[in-house]
Amino acid sequence: MGDADITLRHLARRRPEDLVRALVPGGRPIEVLGWVDSQVTNIERRLDKALRLRIDGEPRVLHVEFCFALRDDVPDRVFEYLGFLFAALRLEAPGEPVPPLESVAVVLSGRRRRLPATGKRRIAWPGRPFSGAHYRIDAVYQRTVAELRARGSVLWLVFVPLARNATVAALRDVVAEIDAAAATTEERAELYTALLVMAAIDPWGHNLVKELIIMVEDKEEGLLRRTPIIGEMIIEAEQRGEQRGEQRAQKTIAELLGRLFARRLGRRPTAEEERSILERARALGPVEVEDALLDLDGEALVRWLAEPIRPS
Repeated sequence: MGDADITLRHLARRRPEDLVRALVPGGRPIEVLGWVDSQVTNIERRLDKALRLRIDGEPRVLHVEFCFALRDDVPDRVFEYLGFLFAALRLEAPGEPVPPLESVAVVLSGRRRRLPATGKRRIAWPGRPFSGAHYRIDAVYQRTVAELRARGSVLWLVFVPLARNATVAALRDVVAEIDAAAATTEERAELYTALLVMAAIDPWGHNLVKELIIMVEDKEEGLLRRTPIIGEMIIEAEQRGEQRGEQRAQKTIAELLGRLFARRLGRRPTAEEERSILERARALGPVEVEDALLDLDGEALVRWLAEPIRPS
């Protein structure tokens, strides 16, 4: 889930307090000291997912793992990560006790039945006392819009498209809240981008991407020009196609790129033009096709779609 992971990690770095406040139970006093940054990061680059905290005045470290789904390899990844993290903290302060560590897997999609609240990776011999790692599971896609709102931050509002009861009306409210609450134009664009990436995951089959694109374009004109969000959505759609069938994936891609075409020419693409757009997205890459759809004037765009595909 490369694009979603990158997007969420970037937002989390901007708003670590909002991330932690929802993931540390009990309403206890929390001080965020910063992200773990150590020499072990050169070996294990995911160490930037761990935050140093003080909870009730005591040092703690929280590891947050964003997961597309709770796949079988997640327990291994969490256990492996904690090993790297423990080693990094030991090397950083030799002779000092390593602060207590905790992991949370934030899950974006998966089965409809409720996921457990905790997971574990056992490494002990059969029949022996437990040895390994436990971690908490925060299945954000199984939460309601109200539950995500209750977390009290625009950071968690970007997950609303994943909510099991997400609607167009709810997204319209979220877009308006982001528009009002974002501190800068750059942050607003990043939050809108995260909304679109989450909507493309679509764990419940809400099919809200098209409506959300219209809302975002109305609020932030030119956002699609400044970010490769369309490319990210194509990748997500093709991944979903492995599970839902190639025909549905192609329909999703055609709707996304067809809207860009319509903005340029004032009409929907013909069946032949639609086929050409899809073939070029696969052959040339989605970013080049997006650039052509946004940069070429009407006649030049039609000619470009009619030409044989030349490798870039």
